[in-house]
Amino acid sequence: MMVTQAYRFALDPTPAQARALRSHAGAARFAWNWGLAACRDRYDAEGRWWSGAELHRLWNQVKKTDPTLGWWGENSKCVYQEAFRDLDRALREFVRSRKGTRKGRRPGFPRFKKRDRCRDSFRFCTGAMRCSGRTVTLPRLGTIATHDSTRKLARRIENGTARILSVTVSRTAHRWYVSFTVQVDRHVPERHARPGSAVGVDLGVTTLLTTVDNHGAVTEIAGPKALRAGLRKLQRLSKAHSRTQHGSANRAKAAGRLARHHARVTNMRTDTLHKATTHLAARYETVVVEDLNVTGMLANRRLARAVADQGFGAVRRMLSYKTGWRGGRLLVADRWFPSSKICSACGGRKPSLSLSERTFRCDACGLALDRDVNAATNLRDLAASGAERQNACGGDVRPGPAGQPPAKQEPGTTPRVDQTGTAAAQATAVWRTDTHIRSHPR
Repeated sequence: MMVTQAYRFALDPTPAQARALRSHAGAARFAWNWGLAACRDRYDAEGRWWSGAELHRLWNQVKKTDPTLGWWGENSKCVYQEAFRDLDRALREFVRSRKGTRKGRRPGFPRFKKRDRCRDSFRFCTGAMRCSGRTVTLPRLGTIATHDSTRKLARRIENGTARILSVTVSRTAHRWYVSFTVQVDRHVPERHARPGSAVGVDLGVTTLLTTVDNHGAVTEIAGPKALRAGLRKLQRLSKAHSRTQHGSANRAKAAGRLARHHARVTNMRTDTLHKATTHLAARYETVVVEDLNVTGMLANRRLARAVADQGFGAVRRMLSYKTGWRGGRLLVADRWFPSSKICSACGGRKPSLSLSERTFRCDACGLALDRDVNAATNLRDLAASGAERQNACGGDVRPGPAGQPPAKQEPGTTPRVDQTGTAAAQATAVWRTDTHIRSHPR
């Protein structure tokens, strides 16, 4: 099966390489601001703006005649070109949103980027993009060491089962990362390793995941609640940052400490979600989840912090592609399916069930059961009905190759990759003692 994946490695640059990375990020930011100013000027005069290709041609003309742009040659030409393409994509998405043809939240008009107020990021689409051992090779930057080994990535290059589409370099807190967007020919088994197995997954605020499988076994996976655990430190670092003077060196140091804490919280949450979803996709052929209105839940000021700390949206996204990679399927229950109000024993439905009621009690048959276990059981029973929709895997991994967005594909519909490229293996799901998984028979 042909899939488009993004694989990220942490970089370990030298001081000179770190300066070059910052220079490339600054060049991308300057190109975005330069192109946005040119588009706004043309729109005021002609009622239309430049496209990405037109901006690139205009830039090639201006950079050779403007003496203030003599520094442009210090960075790769791809940095400017990809910045113009990003701007063109942002303008087109803004127009689509205004016309009502774009789904999701409506984006605003592109804004100018300011140093230290935007994310440092730039992208390559051509040139020498390779990896070997614990190093990666990028255009104009040369060979940069990585924290992790890229051996599996290099092995796919040698076997010809993947090819590079683009390479994005970004900075999060104090660390630089390189992300390879590649097209990979993944081997998807015709059948799951455990055919016929099914599990219902209920997401909660107290317990991250409550699952009930086809044998009736109940598993509870407690979320790390990383934000809640580090909230006091976050408040202290935020207060220390706000008390520093603007533009001072101490303010930059305080901002760095605050950013590192935010990155640690994010990494803890992502690590738990990856391990939990990998375990479910590998163990069960059919996984049934709810179609939660996460945006609406975040509007509740009493639950917003707890919901965001669990990462409900990420669970659904990870399961959508991990189940397909292992020959399974993901079923999504309807958003209005009352999984918590239906009795899993007799099928009776309660008219209302408040959030404070943690035990489900059926008035018809007298069943008393944990509400999360009851909801997971009802979701599991949907796997036998087959009335819910199934998610295909594949699709876009932003930012994809310019002008070539990948399509969602089912197994066996495309030939193998015959060009070289890169791809990194998914992290192995290794359960730790602090994951807090409790399994018990129903």
